[in-house]
Amino acid sequence: MKSKYIRAICLGAAGLLVISTAAINNHKQGEDVTARAAVTSSVIDESAETADAGVTADAGVTADAGVTADAGVTADAGVTADAGVTAGIASVTAQALASNEDVAAVSDTDTALTAAAQEEVTSVFGYTNLGIAVVDSGNLNVREAPGTDAALVGKMPNHAACEVLGVDGEWTQIQSGEVTGYVKTEYLVTGNEAAALAEQVKETVAKVTTTTLYVREEPNTDCSIVTSMPMGEELEVVEQLDGWVKVSIDSDEGYVSADYIEINTELPTAMTMTEVRYGQGVSDVRVDLVSYACQFVGNPYVWGGTSLTRGADCSGFVMSVFANYGVSLPHSSGSQAGCGTSISASEAQPGDLFFYGNGSRINHVAIYIGNGQVVHASSPRTGIKISGAYYRNPVKVVRVLQN
Repeated sequence: MKSKYIRAICLGAAGLLVISTAAINNHKQGEDVTARAAVTSSVIDESAETADAGVTADAGVTADAGVTADAGVTADAGVTADAGVTAGIASVTAQALASNEDVAAVSDTDTALTAAAQEEVTSVFGYTNLGIAVVDSGNLNVREAPGTDAALVGKMPNHAACEVLGVDGEWTQIQSGEVTGYVKTEYLVTGNEAAALAEQVKETVAKVTTTTLYVREEPNTDCSIVTSMPMGEELEVVEQLDGWVKVSIDSDEGYVSADYIEINTELPTAMTMTEVRYGQGVSDVRVDLVSYACQFVGNPYVWGGTSLTRGADCSGFVMSVFANYGVSLPHSSGSQAGCGTSISASEAQPGDLFFYGNGSRINHVAIYIGNGQVVHASSPRTGIKISGAYYRNPVKVVRVLQN
């Protein structure tokens, strides 16, 4: 009987030893889990502080479970601890990915804004690399090649715009209107400076979209007709009204129907200086006079002025050109119309004068240069320019030069 008790006690002691060993192992396992969690927490802490608390909490719960639970529960708790750490890592990774997505979104937005800004610059006036001429007086010469010895192919008035095609040393290749050539780089502004200047010098013009457009004294069809304009002619817009547009034509103002024009905002461009070809029988004096007059194209219009370089009005321009050839004319288009001999427009030769007016009243004069064109001091907006001889209906044509 005693031996049975002894045997039972021994078995009980062995059982307690096994249980104690298991408990110690379980406690170590819990410590290992805690240590692993702590290491993981430390690593995560360097990349995401917000994840640290969650990972530590998971590790803490696991450690407590390891101490208080049996081996089976502790093993599950260990798995839970690993799962908790894994969940913490996944959380940090998700946050990092979300952060990257935010960065990518900002980058995409910035790119979109940059593209929109570029589109705004290029779509306003149609230039992808805008350049604007800036000269103190006169205009900027456009030459066939980069050099002052190259032929003159056009002129850019002050604030005329162009597409910059490239730079060749001190010269820049440009395209402006129908002119392509080279200008001195120092007289051209580009980039943000050009974009800002463009907003200051832009012009609103009305382009005629019908065969013949009547310009009237008042914004209605019951009033008198000032003049008529051909298709494609551009008029300076003074004011836009309900169904009518007030325009400036040379020194006149009038109204045109909004139904027969196309209104655009644009920048001035270069003017061509193509060679004028004359028919037989034209004197050298006429050829020289026309060539002389055309060299001032692009210079400013100044009311009452007579300077071919600093500014002249229409009759002042004609008066000064003819004075260079010994012909004295009065400073008034109406008075100039009384000089010389009246001829028909079909008889006109280079050097003859075309007169325009409001009804029968003459208020503008131009010099015929051949090929159906005239050169004249038009308006403050356009300055001295070349136009078609019939851009308005001529009231009178006069021959002053008799040779």
